Amino acid sequence: MTTPFDENPHPRKVSLFSRLRSSFLTGLVVIAPVGLTIWLIWSVIGWIDGFVLPLVPHRLRPEEYIGINLRGVGVIIFLLFTIMVGWIGKGLIGRSLIRWGESIVDRMPVVRSIYSGIKQISETVFAQSERSFEKACLIQYPRKDIWAIGFISTTAKGEVAKRAETTGKLVSVFLPTTPNPTSGFLLFLPKEDVIELDMSVEEAAKLVISAGLVYPNGKDATVAPDGQGSSAK
Repeated sequence: MTTPFDENPHPRKVSLFSRLRSSFLTGLVVIAPVGLTIWLIWSVIGWIDGFVLPLVPHRLRPEEYIGINLRGVGVIIFLLFTIMVGWIGKGLIGRSLIRWGESIVDRMPVVRSIYSGIKQISETVFAQSERSFEKACLIQYPRKDIWAIGFISTTAKGEVAKRAETTGKLVSVFLPTTPNPTSGFLLFLPKEDVIELDMSVEEAAKLVISAGLVYPNGKDATVAPDGQGSSAK
């Protein structure tokens, strides 16, 4: 696959319009990622400011003293407040307060379900962030001879491993969807049916998100004469 940065392999006389069009597309390739990243960060900062600053008394806001509404003040306040809450929560008094508050929530039928669900998601995403997918892999899904990229999480354990009718080890594989890799399917496959890939999890995620357009480091897989895949060039 060629990009706007690649030189024309078949040089020929081109019109002024074609050269301008090529330069315009190249400019878009350069500007779009930078512009969208800045816009996204700027929007998130504004969203946090809009949520936090109304909770701060007017006399404590920076614009009351300097006359300028500084963007990002709400983010700084949020970070400091979160760090302080985490520091208190790790202490003996903080843990006691948390247990006392959760005991009250447990007595509320609807609130209890909402709180427990949000707590489990928060612990999975933040408190256990060191747990991540081990490797990228290839599996045959949804039928034989159709290949899909997945992510190996762990070796299946407990009741799942005991009750599965297989003689070997089971591997839990997350099969992401395109272009949103945060949704997908959890599959338990025999270890011999899972082919581990040399590419990193991040590279495999890019391949999934781009719907197969972006390969790791721009490398294309080659095929050996015997039909088996060989290493990338």
